Amino acid sequence: MYQPAHFEETRLEVMQALVASQPLCTLVTLSDEGLVADQIPMLLRADAGPLGTLVGHVARANPLWRQTRLDIPVLLLFQGAQHYVSPSWYPSKQEHGKVVPTWNYVVVQASGSLQVHDDAAWVRQQVTHMTRQQESGLAQPWSVDDAPRDYTDSMLRAVVGISMEVTRWSGKWKVSQNQPASNRAGVVQALSVSTDDQAQAMAALVTAHAPDLSPKNT
Repeated sequence: MYQPAHFEETRLEVMQALVASQPLCTLVTLSDEGLVADQIPMLLRADAGPLGTLVGHVARANPLWRQTRLDIPVLLLFQGAQHYVSPSWYPSKQEHGKVVPTWNYVVVQASGSLQVHDDAAWVRQQVTHMTRQQESGLAQPWSVDDAPRDYTDSMLRAVVGISMEVTRWSGKWKVSQNQPASNRAGVVQALSVSTDDQAQAMAALVTAHAPDLSPKNT
């Protein structure tokens, strides 16, 4: 990933927090037929391995678990907030006109070796943990145990577990850090009046990631 220094995010806890809040990722694998991309929810186990482990499952009918080249690292992409930025939001447009559109976004990439778990107990545990995580905020959370055991057993036989111990994290927070303060303020103002959730999230990110220009003691 192209990574200008002013957009790079290196804090593990920040990257993992985004992954935990946005578990649906694009999993990019390589098979003998070429590159393959699948949308898979992956649960982060931050305490499993030095950099954490991501776990999930795929349909047994999905050739991913049989055809992926397991000797080659895979790539997982987690998308955070994103939004178009119009040059008309910049005060500098009125000053000199030397402005162009751009796109702000937050993304985390994780890589490592994929493992396949064709194991009923492993899959049940993974599905139970992921369900518990996603249902925790609901007024009446659903549990895997709410369904008849013979039914969930049959459903779980139709999926195969996957995991990846992370060997490398890469984070990019492209949220107007390269713009002067007046332009960043213009972006925040324009996004804040929108009712779109992505716009509101991006306005908060631009505000939170304003470059620290205070003098440093040497």
